[in-house]
Amino acid sequence: MDLIPSFSVDHTKIVPGIFTSRVDDVSGSKITTYDIRVTKPNVEPAIDVAAMHSLEHIIATFLRNDPDWKNEVIYWGPMGCLTGFYLILKGDRAPKEIQDLLFRAFDSVKDSSEVPGTSPENCGNSLMHNLPMAKWYAERFAKYLAENKDNASIYEYPKTERLVTDNGRQFFDS
Repeated sequence: MDLIPSFSVDHTKIVPGIFTSRVDDVSGSKITTYDIRVTKPNVEPAIDVAAMHSLEHIIATFLRNDPDWKNEVIYWGPMGCLTGFYLILKGDRAPKEIQDLLFRAFDSVKDSSEVPGTSPENCGNSLMHNLPMAKWYAERFAKYLAENKDNASIYEYPKTERLVTDNGRQFFDS
C-alpha cells in the first residue's frame, strides 16, 4: 500500500506554518489542500481539544464570511493529531499568497466574545469549547505568522528521504 503524501512529510523537521499538502484536479478545476501547522509536532503539546474545536468554529465562520475569500473556501477543519488545521481552497496558490488571510483569521479570534454555532442544534459536541484557550493559541499563531512572514521555512514542507529496495518496497531513512 502506498504511503499517502501527508505521511511523507518529515514531522521531526516541520515548523509551524502554511504548507501545500496537495493539489487536485477536480473536473478541470484545481483544488488545493493546505496544512496550517499551529504547533511543532512531537515537540509542543497538541492543541487543547476544546480550544481546537472553538478555533474550528470561529475561523470557519471568519473564512466563510470574508468578502474576498468566501467563495474560494471549500473546507476548514482540524488535523487528527491536533497540531493544526486543513484548509481547502479553490485554485492553486502558493502558501505565501494566503498568509494574510490566515493571519487575519487567527488575529480575529481575539475579538470573539462567543463561539458561533455552539447550540446543541448546531454542534455535535456543544459543551466542548474553550474560548479563552482558543484566543491564546490564535494570538500566539498570529504573532508567529507576522514575525515569520518572510521566512521561507514556514511555507516549504520538509520531506523525508525514502529508500527503495530492488523489489520496490519503500523505507524511511533513519
